[in-house]
Amino acid sequence: MTVHQLRRMTPAEEAVIVSAEASLAGSDEARRGAIAILKRDGLPHRRIEAWHYTDLRSLLGRAAVPAEAAPMPGASYLAPFLPNSAVVDLGHDAPLPTPIPGVSVARTGETPDWRHVVNHLDRDFDSIRLLATAFGARATTIGVEAGAEISQPIELRAEPGDAGDRAYVLCEVGAGAKATFVERLADGGARALSTAVATLAIGEGAEVLWIVDQAKGAGETHLGQLNVTIGKDAVFKLFVLNAGGALVRLEVHAETAGEGADIQMRGVNLLAPGQHIDVTTTLNHTVAHTTSTETFRNVVTGGHGVFQGMIRVARGAQKTDARMACNTLLLSDDGDFSAKPELEIFADDVQCGHGATAGEIDASHLFYLMSRGIPEREARGLLVKAFVKEVVEELEHEAAIEALEARIDSWLETH
Repeated sequence: MTVHQLRRMTPAEEAVIVSAEASLAGSDEARRGAIAILKRDGLPHRRIEAWHYTDLRSLLGRAAVPAEAAPMPGASYLAPFLPNSAVVDLGHDAPLPTPIPGVSVARTGETPDWRHVVNHLDRDFDSIRLLATAFGARATTIGVEAGAEISQPIELRAEPGDAGDRAYVLCEVGAGAKATFVERLADGGARALSTAVATLAIGEGAEVLWIVDQAKGAGETHLGQLNVTIGKDAVFKLFVLNAGGALVRLEVHAETAGEGADIQMRGVNLLAPGQHIDVTTTLNHTVAHTTSTETFRNVVTGGHGVFQGMIRVARGAQKTDARMACNTLLLSDDGDFSAKPELEIFADDVQCGHGATAGEIDASHLFYLMSRGIPEREARGLLVKAFVKEVVEELEHEAAIEALEARIDSWLETH
């Protein structure tokens, strides 16, 4: 007889399972299967390489016990991030938006495939997709017609406390099309665990700007994942702004599927005391003649930040040009930041580089401003703004730049 010793669950893991089972109904085999694996293996922990710096098993217990969030009053009237945006409510039972020419939106019963491992350093299943499925995420599909130029930004919004708080998006942009998407992660007003999984396929010669505006509440936990495939001569621009949440993990996995594909990834992480923010990315160059640039700027006034960035160049992906940088400004002894940039290259004719820096405000720059009559506090603020706005202005999208700078200014004034 073989005896299997069951692992003792932590209070945080038990709370996650109870919350997931509370809304389980009928014969939902996908959810039941995900919950069974969650019971067996629990939450990811530091002995799993992909989660080494974000031990969800222990951090989730300290940050907040997951619970169903109550809808935030007035959340339905949250002003769009960009002017004239078309808002798509990702709640599975929510009404579909007013039709947008060249864009189709539909609901399906499809769930995230947690058996497909996106991050090769994770377990033999995908942890974020597993949790999304366990909590009942259902797909919203969005299609952009080939050749369509969508001037109206498309805002993807999950209403806090609603079923849409478990967002799952399947997005396909046709060949030669152009579109802007804003993934809006708003304050849910409760100690909740939210998940958001998105898959984006960009056709040949298409251009997509995808903005992630993460402004979760001080007690919330958010786990997000964006998976992107970029076709021949297509351009994918991503901007991530993390300015909220108690415990946040955002994964971005991008793959070049055609020659001439270009990835432009930028991000700003703003950390206050008590926060834990983790950005984990993989840029997979699988064919020849592709490019990518990735730059993250971090401002730390407290808490703990993590950046794990991997550039992977497959065998035969010659003439790849890929660059990665993570720069951190430490403004307090109470905060810290862990950076882990990596290269994994199996081709011999490439140009790849990566690096990470961390430090305080340059004393000579501060002295220069103060010597011209600017008070120290104001001078420090100017230097911090210059540090982060450099990457914002690379977007070359006037409305997005204004919205992001306003969000950053508001955070800096508060902190």
